[in-house]
Amino acid sequence: PNGGSRNQLEAQNLKAQGVKAGVPDLCLPVPHGSFHGLYIEMKYEKNKTTEKQDWWLEQLAAQGYDTAVCYGADEAMDKIAGYLEIEKETGRLHENCLTMRKPADTV
Repeated sequence: PNGGSRNQLEAQNLKAQGVKAGVPDLCLPVPHGSFHGLYIEMKYEKNKTTEKQDWWLEQLAAQGYDTAVCYGADEAMDKIAGYLEIEKETGRLHENCLTMRKPADTV
């Protein structure tokens, strides 16, 4: 149910179901390296993150998750391949996404 504009009734129904505004679009609940998992906020063209999205990404990063904003499926796949360190197997590059946090051992 993430993404897109909502009419008032649909927004109320989603809120009643526990949907939170700003939560990233993709979650990979796989610990890797120094991270507990990966959250990705998807954008397209020149869209930017909202204040709520920025807040969620910052909070998740502070809790030990890798977070990124990716523009399109290719960037998201590149980021996931980089996170899992499977670039060679997949032929993907991971430098394209805007990563919000680096692993603790490289900070």
